[in-house]
Amino acid sequence: MKIKVCGLKDPDNIEAIAALNPDYMGFICYDVSPRFIADMPADITEALPESINKTAVFVDEDEETIEALIYKFGFNTIQLHGDESPEFTSYFKHRVTVIKAFGLEKDFDFEQLNEYVGKVDYFLFDTKTDLHGGSGKSFDWDILANYKLNTPFFLSGGLCLDNLEEVKNITHPKFYGVDLNSRFETAPGLKDIEKLKQAFNMLKDNKNEVRS
Repeated sequence: MKIKVCGLKDPDNIEAIAALNPDYMGFICYDVSPRFIADMPADITEALPESINKTAVFVDEDEETIEALIYKFGFNTIQLHGDESPEFTSYFKHRVTVIKAFGLEKDFDFEQLNEYVGKVDYFLFDTKTDLHGGSGKSFDWDILANYKLNTPFFLSGGLCLDNLEEVKNITHPKFYGVDLNSRFETAPGLKDIEKLKQAFNMLKDNKNEVRS
């Protein structure tokens, strides 16, 4: 199971999380979010190990701005969390890894994802809210059984130490990874390293235990 830690902006916190060796680290490039990277120096992402996918999160941003930030920070993955069209996602598909996020609720229509097949690398399923993620709320994971496509997906929304054991019981064949964010924070954009260590150990079955 891949682990993505999202919503990072503090240099020291970023360095500490990188030492845990997550598969993905996410940076919010959406100025409405309290986790917005704002004027974060570019050398912060440049210093990250090559093994970590540096992920920029956008919400209905224009192509030029996305391209400029990919270049500035060296992002090799983008996560599109708004109403981006399949054509828009395909514009970036062969240049960076593309994750398309969707907010799920009880009656979510998975048929709408069909037109994104082949135009994104992964989906990310979050809880449906007006906040475009970071709500700290989870959704009913049973509805994931209605997802029938072959594109792998990340699970997001309210993941915390109290429900990660349940996450490990999800048997969907396309379940690729988890997205850890607000429930592991001491403040928006500032992650609790000890909680993340516990989460990593739980998700990785202690085979490569992260120690203090």
